[in-house]
Amino acid sequence: MPIAVGSKAPDFTLKSKTATGLVDVKLSNNFGKKNTVLLFFPLAFTGVCTTEMCDVTAGLSAYSGLNADVIAISVDSPFAQEAWATQNKIGITIVSDLNKTTTKAYDVMFPMLAGVGDTAARSAFVVDKHGVVQYAEQTPTPKDLPNFNAVKETLAKLK
Repeated sequence: MPIAVGSKAPDFTLKSKTATGLVDVKLSNNFGKKNTVLLFFPLAFTGVCTTEMCDVTAGLSAYSGLNADVIAISVDSPFAQEAWATQNKIGITIVSDLNKTTTKAYDVMFPMLAGVGDTAARSAFVVDKHGVVQYAEQTPTPKDLPNFNAVKETLAKLK
């Protein structure tokens, strides 16, 4: 079960690979300014994850219009994430939780996915600008997508 609505969101500083190199992405940098949508996903270069991130990229303006940043998190290396994002024209900030600390903190670990190892379970969180979780969902299976309408409805109430 993911951490509960009303909980203080665990802060993190994770690496993202950009054209200029590795950069730190810190959740609390948005506190006081913007809401944040956190999308945990199992693995780059997989079908459902690619569809999810491409769809969210296509609708990114809806999130910025709701005063929200979107950060996607997986246990892949930042270098694999960058290659995948470039290949698929994914425009979301993607960060690496290679050591699985953040995945564990949000309680969304998926054990032994397809026999390859522990990954993040597909899940979505809305963290308000005060750092409080306002929406939390872990999908029943890695093939299911989060309820993005519910994510946007939650954001609309926070504007």
